Formats: sequence, structure tokens, C-alpha cells
Amino acid sequence: MTKPFKNRILFVITFLLTTGLFAQSDIKSFSFKKGEILDILLLTTKPDTKQNFERYKQTIFPIGIKKTYQPLPGFKISKTIQGNIQPTSFIFGKWKDLKNREEFLSEIEGIVPDFHQQRRDLWSVFNLTYYEMPKDISFKIDKNKYTVATSYWKKDDTRFEKFINLWQQKTTSKGGTKILELTNGKSPLGYYHNPDLLVITQWNTKEEFDAFYKENLKMNHNGVLHVNQFVLN
Repeated sequence: MTKPFKNRILFVITFLLTTGLFAQSDIKSFSFKKGEILDILLLTTKPDTKQNFERYKQTIFPIGIKKTYQPLPGFKISKTIQGNIQPTSFIFGKWKDLKNREEFLSEIEGIVPDFHQQRRDLWSVFNLTYYEMPKDISFKIDKNKYTVATSYWKKDDTRFEKFINLWQQKTTSKGGTKILELTNGKSPLGYYHNPDLLVITQWNTKEEFDAFYKENLKMNHNGVLHVNQFVLN
């Protein structure tokens, strides 16, 4: 079996797993080594795009895989709680390192000239942030729990820090658990969505989150420039 063919077989298996065509656990596990790249994509897929997606898989996915891209389990966005965009999918991806991630961005248009047009044909919302892992990190997301992804942009360093400290205290006091916290992301031209802080939290029930949310809305937001917040499932 040639290496390119093996890579394609591995991709197909991974794609089937991440799209739910094979049985899978309700607990999704993620693991990254220091220096690896975590992609977070916010997507809304246009209707009747099956044919376009097949072409995208054939022309663009193999190049990503060559540059070490690995698709990971993603989540539906069932609700936008705060913010000005309403994507329908929250997708994770992995790259070996920053070099491969950014070489893909700089080289893909020369290899596939209609790369950006293909994306526009497929998705009405496509926002991307990628993060270089500063250390080894592992986390799990339980689909049976109430999972919320919150992105904050800061207006003022000091007031924002106070806001986040209180936000995290209220999260804990109301039964929430921080699953993942990300800072220092990068976002490419045309797909820009780069919050100063992204936090994924889990709650045993929606009612627990709602109790926290009422307290959250009462907080002083003077240090906050913008927020997006989504429920994942």
C-alpha cells in the first residue's frame, strides 16, 4: 500500500468517525503535545453542497493531510447565547506544528487557485482561530452535559482581568467546570475570529448554567469589548 493511498484511507476512516457514521462514545477525548496546533472553526454549511464538498475533499484535504492536518471530532452548535454570529458547527482540527499549519495557508492558493471560492461555495460562515500548544494538554467533552464555548475580546487589560477572575469564580460556584482555556490565537485574513480568551465550560444541567448566566449578565462588562457564546452538543 503506497503512503498517499494509506493516508487517504486513514482520512476516510477518521471522517466517518467524526461525522457520526460509525458508533461512537458520548465522551470525546482530545490530546495535544507541546508545539502542536489546535484549530477551532466556526462553520455554517450552505444547503445542497454535497457535490461541492466532494470536490473540496478531493482537491484540498489531501494537501492538508500532507501538511500533517488531522480532523478531530466536532460539535453542533444548538444555540447562540451571546454575540453577533450564529454558526451551526464547532470543529476541532490538529496540525503537527506551526510551520506546517502556516505553510498550508501560504501555499494552498498556489496549488488550488479557487481555494477560497470553494470555501465560499460551501460555507456561509467560516471563522478560524488556531492555537500553538504551550504545553502538553488533554481534555474531554461529555456530550451528555451542557457544554458552553465562550469567547471574549478585551477592551481594557486591568478591568478585563478582574472581570474574568470574577467570571471564573461564579462559574465554579454555580457548578460549572472549565474544560479548556485558550489564549494567544492566530486568525488568517478572510477568516478572522481571534478572541483574547476562549473558554469551554461544562455544566451538569442547563438549569445550572442558567443560574450562572443570570449572575453573568449582572457583572460589570466595562473591560469587555465583545463576546460570542455558543451551546455545543
